[in-house]
Amino acid sequence: MPHYRITLAYDGTDFLGWQVQRRDTGRTVQGTLEAALARLAGGRRVAVAGAGRTDAGVHAVGQVASFELPRELKPGEVMAALNGLLPADVRVLAAARTPPGFHARRGATSKLYRYVLDCGEAQLPQRRRFAGWVPWPLDEHRVKRAAALFVGRHDFASLASSGGSVKTTVRTVSRSEARFSGAELAYEVEADGFLRKMVRSMVGGLIAVGRGAIGEEELARAFEKRDRRAWPAPAAACGLTLVRVDYPPEAEAVLP
Repeated sequence: MPHYRITLAYDGTDFLGWQVQRRDTGRTVQGTLEAALARLAGGRRVAVAGAGRTDAGVHAVGQVASFELPRELKPGEVMAALNGLLPADVRVLAAARTPPGFHARRGATSKLYRYVLDCGEAQLPQRRRFAGWVPWPLDEHRVKRAAALFVGRHDFASLASSGGSVKTTVRTVSRSEARFSGAELAYEVEADGFLRKMVRSMVGGLIAVGRGAIGEEELARAFEKRDRRAWPAPAAACGLTLVRVDYPPEAEAVLP
């Protein structure tokens, strides 16, 4: 059967995350996509693999998904058909044929996430779906120094929320940058993989240091403890977006 990959954007506000739940407890991005693909497959279930298992309320502009279809369609036809079937809060941005061995999650070499945080006494209502908010100003220099703490290969057990099924909590972070523009903090982090709520926990640590709730050395010690109870609470899901997923050159090769 022909294999495809698509790049997705979605507003995660009204989804219970990417992954289909064992019990049908509500909308998921994967479930919504599989329902649309089933209509292209004549009612047959089409299993979809997603590059990132985004949590409830988390958004994407660069999620990658892979699947097989029991019928031959041009990539442009797949994209147009899905955008005609999907709800308004999910859109296919690109589609391509792939070799049979391509898998959106297992083949990924890195992912880039962005967290947007508003700081101040009040948040504009128009931003509440796509930006986190704290009512305090944050110290820019402390936040940037704390962000540098995550770069490199580390055990991120202190930032891992319960409910994950990973074999190891060691990850390699290649980029961890905080940028301020007025009262907005934009934090970008790129790594070879992420634990459940890891990025939101990173931002929670940046907030705690930036507002002066804990010191930079205290945060570093909490990082080394490998104990989630020692780490600040994670930031709200609404500010987080999966921006990009990268693959090795051989996996990027697509069929005509």
